[in-house]
Amino acid sequence: MDLHLPTPAGELTRAEQKILDYINTNTDTFLFSSIGQLAERLELSDATVSRFARHVGCRDFKALKSLVLEQSPGPAVKLAATLSQGARFSPQAWLERQRAYLETTIQQLSTGEFDRAVEALCSAQRVFVHGKNASASLAQLLHFRLRRLGLQVSLLPSGGSELLEGLSQAAENDLVVLFSFSKLSREGRILLDHSRSAGYRALAFVGRTCLPAEEQADISLFAYRGTEKEYHSMAAPAALLDALRDWFAEEFTAFLVEGEEVVSAVDHFHGWVVAVLFHRAACARNGDVFAEIF
Repeated sequence: MDLHLPTPAGELTRAEQKILDYINTNTDTFLFSSIGQLAERLELSDATVSRFARHVGCRDFKALKSLVLEQSPGPAVKLAATLSQGARFSPQAWLERQRAYLETTIQQLSTGEFDRAVEALCSAQRVFVHGKNASASLAQLLHFRLRRLGLQVSLLPSGGSELLEGLSQAAENDLVVLFSFSKLSREGRILLDHSRSAGYRALAFVGRTCLPAEEQADISLFAYRGTEKEYHSMAAPAALLDALRDWFAEEFTAFLVEGEEVVSAVDHFHGWVVAVLFHRAACARNGDVFAEIF
């Protein structure tokens, strides 16, 4: 869910933003938690949770729960305990959990932000992708997908002086994609800070619904990977990444197959993308199979 509060998210403290993010992504669990259980789960004090309730206009924690219940769209996900019953690992229960993560992602995903991400890919002269640790696999997947579409894309080193050398090539009209789920890494902060001086746009895949202003990219796409202390799944981020690639490919292909002139395509997409993909669209007009290229 996306809890609507009279207090803007930007006026909340970091601890309060952590509470709000947990409510947004774990609504059912929150409604069944006591103030002590919530505080322990988030490693905060009971007093901090109580102050949050009052700060957002609620009399107490009970009133906060009532507010959340009023705005809740209903049981969005099954509780983790239900999914993990039994002593043995169950692939069915594991897949149910992934479906729950996808449902949470669907609820929190902004269609407007997704449209902006597609537009950023369409208009970017070059795309730079950065990921480290577990997110490096997502960065490599996105790099592969975009190259297959004909985009001029580079995979940035995970860190060190090599990252700075690669980033020095990014300039105005470029797009830098990063993955920042649980917290913004030192490298991620460098990417965002440098964007302000270099002029490129930043697209971030995030796992939090409430971000401090200094950690916000130009475009943010939310993907839920689980609670803070459980194993973090890549199912939702990978699905969202493929959705972004598919929407871009579909929009471009439809634009050309419908008979648009090349010059119009250049106005709508970056010229070098047109040069690579126009032949594929022409093949589609003639009935040739080219789906495997994508």
